[in-house]
Amino acid sequence: MIALTATATPLVQDDIAGQLNLADAARFIHGFWRENIAIEVVDAPQKERAGLACRILGEAERRPAIVYAPTRRETERLAREMGRAFGAAAYHAGLEGSRRKEVQTRFLNGDLDVIVATIAFGMGIDKPDVRTVIHTALPGSVEGYYQEIGRAGRDGEPSRAILMQSYADRHTHDYFFERDYPDASVLGRVFDVLRAEAQPKESVRARSRLGEEEFDIALEKLWIHGGAAVDYSENVTRGEIEWRASYLAQREYKMAQFEKMLSYCDATACRMAVLVKYFGGFEESRSRCGTCDFCNAESAVGQSFRPADERETGQVARILGALRTAGPVAAGRLHAQVFADQSLDRRGFEELLGAMARAGLIDTVATSFEKDGKRIDFRKVHITAAGRDVGGAPEVLIPARRAAVSRPTKRRSAGKAKKAVKPKAKPAAKGVSASLGEALRAWRLAEAKKKGVPAFRILSDRALDAIAEKRPQSARELLELPGVGLSIAEKYGAQIFRIVDRS
Repeated sequence: MIALTATATPLVQDDIAGQLNLADAARFIHGFWRENIAIEVVDAPQKERAGLACRILGEAERRPAIVYAPTRRETERLAREMGRAFGAAAYHAGLEGSRRKEVQTRFLNGDLDVIVATIAFGMGIDKPDVRTVIHTALPGSVEGYYQEIGRAGRDGEPSRAILMQSYADRHTHDYFFERDYPDASVLGRVFDVLRAEAQPKESVRARSRLGEEEFDIALEKLWIHGGAAVDYSENVTRGEIEWRASYLAQREYKMAQFEKMLSYCDATACRMAVLVKYFGGFEESRSRCGTCDFCNAESAVGQSFRPADERETGQVARILGALRTAGPVAAGRLHAQVFADQSLDRRGFEELLGAMARAGLIDTVATSFEKDGKRIDFRKVHITAAGRDVGGAPEVLIPARRAAVSRPTKRRSAGKAKKAVKPKAKPAAKGVSASLGEALRAWRLAEAKKKGVPAFRILSDRALDAIAEKRPQSARELLELPGVGLSIAEKYGAQIFRIVDRS
């Protein structure tokens, strides 16, 4: 038996082997090292990213290019701005199928220089001469990021992958994470009002005292993890009491994926080497690729570097002096010891550590320890032979670009509960046809019964209300509505349009 996959971390590899009962399976991990892709991670405020992307792609040799944007609206805006200088078009799930096909075909044929896309674009795309891949927001996982930058340079020629990020991205992610994976106490409020006998969903929501959107998310998560049983007409009964452990494991895993992405951005090592090690490709791993912004700062195109000034040179000397005496030490402890006078904040300290590692004065090694059953990751700083050589230290280069966003002192823990949200009265939608709303719900009920799933797995109440109000006549109009994605539009669009036309 052979199990094949593209990008699997050691954790996922273990899961695959376990589910297939492959005891002591040989693992062949190869192909992660892409020496022709020069990776850059650029600290850039959100308002500057469009201009920076346009400047980078202004050079003809950096095109064709794929620019990944976080939202459909942002892809449209960026494509319009870039279109003033070269051929560019937006690609996202909100476009008509014919339009998506047209944009993709023009890009593959070379009629478009740049495609500005959400992550809906790229799977299965094999354009060999993509010279640049730009991310204008922080990806949600290292796995997704690696797959997306892997679309550059498939012809083996030099290419670039540029990730623009700042701490504002992290706040945005925290917001959406807390919305989509609420604290277990929110699910607990729903579970506590469930009974062995079936109750209508609306009755359960009223007793839980949760807002409509928050309740819908909590109920779906409970259903997924076995805490609630929901029939096709959305009558709810109490499920298994053990739902909590399964949900917390999923929630922690989702947060850990993003935390790994943050760690990657903050890494003080070769960008490609860190990626290869993440996927367990130790046999093909090297210490430096020679092309990324860590290995070859002078060749970076998304940022510039400058020599350390007199003050920074003095701070480097203080850090090296402490390491010569103390030996390897955790980065946080090193900062507290050397800069107890608070003459250098933690963000500036981390920037300086990166510059010192780039110059070969120090190495940083990721490690961890267990506390209260949880793994705590941190980095140890080691001095190198070059760092011990007081007279022959190489030049330290500092990034010239710095985001105008202050760093939070502490990120909110994934396990910290949110304040309960009081339910708000739902405003009546203007122009909603009662008969259309009833027809849509009857159709959804029939589809749910046919598939043996709760009605909310077909379409949410929010999506049905939006359809009844807006009466979409095309796939594009349907995809613009909240709660409607590409798969829903493709699967149910024709049926929805017929119901809208008849009502």
